[in-house]
Amino acid sequence: MRKILLGVVLTLFIVFGLRYCEHNKDEREQLYESSNLIEKQLRNVGKLIVTEGSYAQVFTYKDTEKLMGFLDAKKRALVVVNAEATIAYDLSQIETSIDKDSKTVTILKIPEPELKINPNIEYYDVTQDYLNQFEAKDYNLIKKRVDRLLREKIEASDLKTNAQNRLISELQKIYILTSSMGWTLQYNETKINAEVEWQDLKL
Repeated sequence: MRKILLGVVLTLFIVFGLRYCEHNKDEREQLYESSNLIEKQLRNVGKLIVTEGSYAQVFTYKDTEKLMGFLDAKKRALVVVNAEATIAYDLSQIETSIDKDSKTVTILKIPEPELKINPNIEYYDVTQDYLNQFEAKDYNLIKKRVDRLLREKIEASDLKTNAQNRLISELQKIYILTSSMGWTLQYNETKINAEVEWQDLKL
């Protein structure tokens, strides 16, 4: 009788042991598949986000040189600028870490926005004295002035805010993915619990 009971106990122990091992194996495989899927999706999100804006600027360029202390040699031009400005985030440079044990995805670093300005400069009403002609240095100076004026204008506009909103919408895709798979998403040390919380983060 004891042998029968011992046999039953051993059989049950082996059965439950096998089921426990299979359950743990299934959990490990599921965790491995989940982490691989998240890593793949993070790579896919690494797209270039671009916000574009058009700007126009008109100003007058003037330059006067004193010749022999009393003669003024002047040149002037009406400068019309039409420019396309873009702000981009290269999300392929985003830095993340994945902790499989705690099922946590951490965004460590978000790249800085890249501002590019492509001005189309046209010159009108160009007048110049024989002794003070337009030279390459004048055109370079005008371009530098155009870039500076446009950057000031863009900084005062909502173009950067629009670009950051586009960035947040892309990062929310990561939140939706991790949340749907039972993972936790955090930015540095701050845990993200809802999509709207992205708006409160200082990116």
